[in-house]
Amino acid sequence: MATNLVAHHLNVLASAGLVGRCRSEHDRRRTYVRLCPQALTALRTPAAAAPPRVVFVCTRNSARSQLAAALWRARSGIPVSSAGTDPAERVHPRAVRTARRHGLRIDPGHTAHIDAVTEDGDLVIAVCDHAHETLPAGERRLHWSVPDPVPAGTDAAFEAAYHDLAARIDRAIPALRAEEQP
Repeated sequence: MATNLVAHHLNVLASAGLVGRCRSEHDRRRTYVRLCPQALTALRTPAAAAPPRVVFVCTRNSARSQLAAALWRARSGIPVSSAGTDPAERVHPRAVRTARRHGLRIDPGHTAHIDAVTEDGDLVIAVCDHAHETLPAGERRLHWSVPDPVPAGTDAAFEAAYHDLAARIDRAIPALRAEEQP
């Protein structure tokens, strides 16, 4: 499809409120388009086979991926882990406090590199533009462009990231069904 035709259709979808756009936080050259779930409430997501495990990934493994894993662990029976492409020494204190405010637990001293965490069959969800853009393509990969709360460094930014992740997780869990047992 010609790029001008793609641009036209994206503009139509955006004006109808079905998609939103945001610039990559990594290098700002790419624009990501995502569906606006509130406009799609009448649609149902088809069920997909549940992965053996979900791994949330961001660059530093200090905020978004940690919050996402804590949320997933509290809301799903599917095992979960988190990792970073360049992990920090510790989890950001505001991420730990945000999790605690919502009744979740994050180990403040535990970050991990993606190579030490991922296994065959994992569903890898990059919650960071930089991680998404630098990871090699994979069969079971998703990208959720969640704004990084660390640069803002405010409770409000961490709460916004938490609520964005919670909404995405609440939509993703029902779409994954357990494999039929013989």
